[in-house]
Amino acid sequence: MFHFMSFGENIGIDLGTATVLVYIKGQGIVIREPSVVAIDKDSNTILAVGEEARRMLGRTPGNIVAIRPLREGVISNYEVSEKMLQYFIEKAMGKRSFVKPTIAVCVPSSVTEVEKRAVEDATRQAGARRVHIIEEPIAAAIGSGIDISRACGSMVVDIGGGTTDIAVISLGGAVVSHSLKIAGDNFDEAIIRYMRKRHNVLIGERTAEELKIKIGTAFERTIPVTLDVRGRNLITGLPKNITVTSDEMLEALQESVMAISEAVHAVLERTPPELAADIYERGIVMTGGGSLLYGLDKLIQSRTGIHAMVAEDAVSCVAIGTGRYIEYISEGTEKDLEEERSLRLRKAPQKKERREKRRQD
Repeated sequence: MFHFMSFGENIGIDLGTATVLVYIKGQGIVIREPSVVAIDKDSNTILAVGEEARRMLGRTPGNIVAIRPLREGVISNYEVSEKMLQYFIEKAMGKRSFVKPTIAVCVPSSVTEVEKRAVEDATRQAGARRVHIIEEPIAAAIGSGIDISRACGSMVVDIGGGTTDIAVISLGGAVVSHSLKIAGDNFDEAIIRYMRKRHNVLIGERTAEELKIKIGTAFERTIPVTLDVRGRNLITGLPKNITVTSDEMLEALQESVMAISEAVHAVLERTPPELAADIYERGIVMTGGGSLLYGLDKLIQSRTGIHAMVAEDAVSCVAIGTGRYIEYISEGTEKDLEEERSLRLRKAPQKKERREKRRQD
């Protein structure tokens, strides 16, 4: 189990639609598990969380359901989200910790105040002492190594499971931002629809994800690749093997990836000229699991004319940025407390002198 939290009890959580990542100061990413919860409908009890629950997806008896409590980057099932958060916090901190942690959680840039409050309340109920909410593009920028405090434009495209967040960041905040509910999950759904329509074969979420990761493409490949998958023939109702090509995946994903590239273009059109010049010089940084789709960077580059690059550890960027943000916040708080303490110490002798003087008078 992980060490006792003796170094600030700061946790950063990337509460993703598809995956939950937990970052602890001094340890880095300590948890990377699917945001899936398996529930027994009869007794309404939670049977498994994370990776264990993911393995149950599509393979459970009628009374057990594997659900995702987050949809499109926001909480769709409050009670289950709270239990899931509690599980991950306890797992990250270990049973030996007696101190409630300060937790930073990221949310898509388009969330409403009500949705933001739901995340904050669920995190507090799950065991947080203090909660900071940070927008995903800001966290992604920090995590990818961009110095957001400078007066210089940086563009981040964070493609997660439920949402794609696009933002132009300068001086610590988003100058222009846009969030669209097209991301990794939509890629999977598009593949399922395509297989049903083109091949009369029904495939599950896990098979669609495998196709996306292994042969999915957003830009034409020079050397096409194929993958053999198994699904259920919709005409005979029997299992069927089928060989799928990357060209078919390009066709299946065309609509979703074009919507993302158009959104990036639209944000650039709304960007002030000076910041747009900075972005042209520095390029577009892509983060999140969805950015790993083959050729998506090339597609955005061809649509905007600006160099697009996938961040080094694209999947972990938001979690790392969330953790670093809380470190930055707590350092600032500590500095303020230290200044206050030293001011009190400086004033103490003067107060003592005044008390002595009053006593003598």
